[in-house]
Amino acid sequence: MVANASFVSPTADAKFAQKISQFDTNGIVSTLLNGVNGWTITLTVFLMLVAYDQFKYIWNKGSIVGPTFKTPFIGPFLQSMNPKFGEYHAKWLSGPLSCVSVFHKFVVIASTRDMARKVFNSPAFVKPCVVDAAYKLLRPTNWVFLDGKAHVDYRKGLNGLFTRQALETYLPGQEEVYIQYFKKFLRISQEEHKGQPTPFMPDFRELMCAVSCRTFVGHYISDHAIKKIADDYYLITAALELVNFPIILPWTKSWYGKKAADMVLEEFAKCAAKSKVRMAAGGKTECILDGWVSQMLKSERYRQKVAEGKEIDTEKPSMLIRLFSDFEISMTLFTFLFASQDATSSASTWLFQIMADRPDLLDKVREENLRVRGGDRNMPVTMDLMESLTYTRAVVKETLRYRPPVIMVPYVAKKAFPITEDYTVPKGSMIVPTTYLALHDAEAYPDPDTYNPDRWITGDAEKQVKNWLVFGTGPHYCLGQTYAVMNLMLMVGKASMFLDWKHKVTDKSEEIKVFATLFPMDDCLLTFTERP
Repeated sequence: MVANASFVSPTADAKFAQKISQFDTNGIVSTLLNGVNGWTITLTVFLMLVAYDQFKYIWNKGSIVGPTFKTPFIGPFLQSMNPKFGEYHAKWLSGPLSCVSVFHKFVVIASTRDMARKVFNSPAFVKPCVVDAAYKLLRPTNWVFLDGKAHVDYRKGLNGLFTRQALETYLPGQEEVYIQYFKKFLRISQEEHKGQPTPFMPDFRELMCAVSCRTFVGHYISDHAIKKIADDYYLITAALELVNFPIILPWTKSWYGKKAADMVLEEFAKCAAKSKVRMAAGGKTECILDGWVSQMLKSERYRQKVAEGKEIDTEKPSMLIRLFSDFEISMTLFTFLFASQDATSSASTWLFQIMADRPDLLDKVREENLRVRGGDRNMPVTMDLMESLTYTRAVVKETLRYRPPVIMVPYVAKKAFPITEDYTVPKGSMIVPTTYLALHDAEAYPDPDTYNPDRWITGDAEKQVKNWLVFGTGPHYCLGQTYAVMNLMLMVGKASMFLDWKHKVTDKSEEIKVFATLFPMDDCLLTFTERP
């Protein structure tokens, strides 16, 4: 009893009793949540999401080069609003593989020739993609989003539109546009600007849009519609920047781009309907649209004869294709414009600037073009004539190497892609092979930062096929690569005979602006005069 006399029951202790009473009154949950409100819950959830965002980025990054941490959620989105070539170049030089993470998208950048080629040639692991907005602009059912056999079969039906014979068919329409726009260049320089230098990059964009539209849809489209497409295509380009807001919101770049894309699709669908009527009536093929519709009609007639058991009195078409709807045709033609507009606008701008700054090279182009025409600069162009322009071709190819119009080609990983022994690109990530370093590789192209057309004639540049990634490689290489080179050759050759032009060099003339592709920062200040 004496021993127990000093023991006090906990329930007899006043302070302890008070705590128990409070605990019982409020309950366990209330005690745990005491002092918690909506703000603390929101902050806790936000911090958890930030932590998850960082963890996922670090996990995906693995061993490749990239920022240690990312700006929560948005990543380098703000920097991408004003992309700088120097930052892109530094990223490419940082390692064969590097990465960024923007919004929900993890992006792996494959910078070297071998890494880029591995992406281009791995259709089992990757497929071409574009930014999220592109599916809405180009439409999800567009053929460029097809994969595997479906893509291969679709391309087979388009290959016939870019044969040598087909390309010769388009030359008169292209020549017509160049004559028209060279007169416009003179009017801009001499009448509107009184011989003072003015930025011509916007005019080159309009020129290349007009050439593309005449090549793709001929005279089914009006000059007014071409001007509208050329003006509004800026909006489409801005909407399809590599890094962009993932949702189309009113009055954003994507929203304006979508409206412009809808307009182009509507115009091209009208052209498709007109071509079907004209070609069914036996019209002459003058553009890519005519050639494609003609293939459709021939295939349809052949199938009908087979189905009816009639004697086949015509040769089976080399490629049987179905009769596409006007809108399906429109979507395909739009992808041609999408692939060509920015790239050829860039190449034409640099061609005019480079030739003005190197008059000795321009003289060689002019001499060659006059010589193969026997001194008659008005001689209609032919494929035989174009194929004899050795130096003009070298000038064009060196321009495409020196200032590549396509610097990045986005792909998406269809499944985990073990691109190296040490790194696997996560499924669903974008992987972007770049072309610039391959085209400026000193081993393939000595003194790569010097513009030198002779490397394509007396040098061994033509042998560097692994580095020539201007038009990609693998199953998704550019269908129109021969067309693109021929088109630029025709442009600079014809301009050399009919025009003289001078370039006002500024401290920004060689500084590179990134707008989907590469342009001079000062937009190429030129003055044109007529050549007697």
